[in-house]
Amino acid sequence: MFRNAAFRSISGPLLGLMLVLSLGFAGCSENAGGPQSPAAGATDSGQVERGWREDRLELGERTYDQGCASCHEDGENGAPRTGVREDWEGRSKMWQAVLFNHAKAGYLEMPSKGGQPELSDEAVEAAAEYMLGRTFPELPRD
Repeated sequence: MFRNAAFRSISGPLLGLMLVLSLGFAGCSENAGGPQSPAAGATDSGQVERGWREDRLELGERTYDQGCASCHEDGENGAPRTGVREDWEGRSKMWQAVLFNHAKAGYLEMPSKGGQPELSDEAVEAAAEYMLGRTFPELPRD
C-alpha cells in the first residue's frame, strides 16, 4: 500500500489515529472560525441575525396581544389564563397538536381563531405556542 519505508512501519490503528489528529488540527487554523471570525449568525457589524424562531415568537406575541389576551389574561368565559399552570391542568397530553387544532377550529366557548377569521393558521399556532411558553417555560422547544 505505501511505497515509502517510513509509512510501511506504521500499524493500522496508529495510522488511523494520525489521520484523525491531522484532520482535527486542520480545523484549528485561523481561517476555520477562530477568534478572528464573526460568531455564527452574526453580521459584520456584530449584530446577531434573526432566525425563524425569533420571527415565530414575535408573531405569536403580537397575535396573542391583539387577539388572545382579551380572554386569556383574565380567564373570560372559562379560558385558561396564560401563565397560570393550574388553569391548564387536565388538558390533553398532546399539548401543541390539540391546542393548535382547538385554537384554529374553536373549542367550547372559544370561537375558531378567537373570533378573528382573518388570522392565518400560522399566526394562531404561533400565539398558542407563545401562550404555552409563558405558562410552561421549562418545557423543551421544538
